[in-house]
Amino acid sequence: MPMLSLGDMAQSFMLRHNNVRLSSEMTRLSQELTTGATSDVSAHLKGNFSYLGDIERSLRVLDSFQTNAAEAATFTDAMQLALDNVQTRTADLSTAMLTAGATELAEPKLHASTQARGDMQSLISALNTSVAGQSLFSGTTTNVQPLADADSMMADLRTAVTGLTTHSDIVAAVDDWFNTPGGGFETIGYLGSDTDLAAMRLSDEESVTLGLRADDDTFRNLLRDTALAALAADSTLGYSLDLQSSLLMEAGEGLLASQGNVTELRADLGYAQARIEEAETRMATEKTSLEYAKGELLGIDQFETATQLEAVQFQLESLYAVTVKLSSLSLVRYMQ
Repeated sequence: MPMLSLGDMAQSFMLRHNNVRLSSEMTRLSQELTTGATSDVSAHLKGNFSYLGDIERSLRVLDSFQTNAAEAATFTDAMQLALDNVQTRTADLSTAMLTAGATELAEPKLHASTQARGDMQSLISALNTSVAGQSLFSGTTTNVQPLADADSMMADLRTAVTGLTTHSDIVAAVDDWFNTPGGGFETIGYLGSDTDLAAMRLSDEESVTLGLRADDDTFRNLLRDTALAALAADSTLGYSLDLQSSLLMEAGEGLLASQGNVTELRADLGYAQARIEEAETRMATEKTSLEYAKGELLGIDQFETATQLEAVQFQLESLYAVTVKLSSLSLVRYMQ
């Protein structure tokens, strides 16, 4: 039986070796032509990675700042919506309280006081807003809601005003509950931290601070006047119609006076939003520049690559043709 000669084996090995080499080269060139970037960075840069390292390090830092900016934008947008809810409700409630306080009829007073009780919980819900499991107005304790529910606050407030029969005493008791250090609001109502959130860095030199908490004086006063209105016609307290009227008027005037403070808070927040948006625009531009520089550094001449790819394809096709021709030699033709 005829045996393959050493020359035949060497030829077979050479064909296989060239096939692997050309196939690998074709894959590399195809990838480079598709991506527009070299697949052999070390050879392309001749071993000098310093500039590439600077670019990639800058991109990593920029990604971190962009993440901070995106989180800050999400927080401020949600905070602005919460404040819009607070301002809209308290502005409407102030009108309702002043209107009800000006009438001598009992039904409008009861209706307004009941509305205030519902709005009390709505205000609390707005200030308890969370995003991605993090409370917005709770300071550093973002894992807890900053305010207790309305039922808990109102129950303690009823106790605080029980037995009081004059307008001044009732108003003073409610104000003390909300604004006295160590009073009811600080021990029962507010459950968050007294420390602001840490500033979010937008660059090496710039940061934004979101330090608005639910225990801010503006929010305390809004909750105080809303609670006062809710207590005015509370059936368990049994206040006279005249006293109900004076308490509703007091609450309505207080809510109206606080609107300017809410507007100031929203303006401050809007300024922070504008800064965040500017930072995001700047970072997007900077990232585009860095990615362009990286592309230029690692980029290849696509025309030259396409020419090389065509040459390799031709060589591979020629190799296949030679292989087929050699393999078609039959034993009979070989014996001849």
